[in-house]
Amino acid sequence: MKFSRIFMKSILWLVLCLAVFPVFAQQPTLSVAAKSYILVDFHTGKTLISQNEHERLEPASLTKLMTAYVIFSELKQNRIKLDQVVPVSKAAWKMVGSRMFIQPNKPVTVDELIRGMIVQSGNDACVALAELIAGSEDMFAHKMNEEAARLGMINTNFTNSTGLSHPKHYSTAHDLALLSAAIIREFPEFYPLYSLREYTYNGITQPNRNRLLWVDPTVDGMKTGWTVAAGYCLITSSQRDERRLISVVMGTASANARSKESQRLLNYGYQFFDTAHPYKKDQEITALQIWKGAQNTLKVGFDRDIYFTLPKGQAEKIKAKMEYKQPVIAPINQGQEVGTVKFSLGDQEIAAYPLVSLETIGEAGIFGRAWDSLHMLFN
Repeated sequence: MKFSRIFMKSILWLVLCLAVFPVFAQQPTLSVAAKSYILVDFHTGKTLISQNEHERLEPASLTKLMTAYVIFSELKQNRIKLDQVVPVSKAAWKMVGSRMFIQPNKPVTVDELIRGMIVQSGNDACVALAELIAGSEDMFAHKMNEEAARLGMINTNFTNSTGLSHPKHYSTAHDLALLSAAIIREFPEFYPLYSLREYTYNGITQPNRNRLLWVDPTVDGMKTGWTVAAGYCLITSSQRDERRLISVVMGTASANARSKESQRLLNYGYQFFDTAHPYKKDQEITALQIWKGAQNTLKVGFDRDIYFTLPKGQAEKIKAKMEYKQPVIAPINQGQEVGTVKFSLGDQEIAAYPLVSLETIGEAGIFGRAWDSLHMLFN
């Protein structure tokens, strides 16, 4: 319950920020050869450009991002181990499509299966991991859908761990961008696996199908996909300096096209937008006078990193106005909300965030409290 309240509070603030975000001057348009696409600023969640981003389409092997998300969660909660040996069923062994070529009589670990799933896009690896976690792929798909709902992927439904075609297996560019950001944010220890260019198992070396890993040194993930129905799909994550953008293209005509269109989206985002980072989490932005406390001043700041996505050249024009009620009286707990900071660009307010205490300050002794009470009376 505590986690749910924290999560909902974060979502509320995100929705507030997006709701009050101003409509800036129209940016240059970009035509992308894909059924659906989206480009998102990772730090703010703001969509920079999109088309048909909520259209339900077959995600093909982009599905494996959710398979990985569930597996990473299991590892983080110590329900499975990386060096754990996984039994290979006939169902996993006989999987069609892309494979890492696991065998029933050959030991394979969770770590090897994860690499086979991410780099080689092995359907057999996905099924073996799904059976380890949930006993069957059907039950694993149920866990995938639970996580999708929790992440706010409202136009997504999974029926398998691989992305093989099924009438009730679908997602959207928008939902997959949410999932991609969640993996990067929640599992930084595993995310570097998405930048591996090749992986060898059972004497067979297979390359990562994400061509941008070779073309653009700022690209460090994430996943390709293809079926006849889905077309060629690609989710790409790129970091340049402190900025990170995530692009999703679905339904392009070829492997070359999905790489080309993804690169164009990334270049567009970096060329025409900036990510401003005016304040860091727990950074002291000012000190307030505090009354009846064991000390006279209170350090205040934010309980999160503050980011904004803005058109090029606008970041330096952001202004911040702090509002708080006086007097601030001890005791004050660390993290306690003591005011609000409103950010504006020109005449338009673009966001508001709570101002919180960065420290805990207890009450002063009886004489200190009495002295401050006297001062407050006359001031």
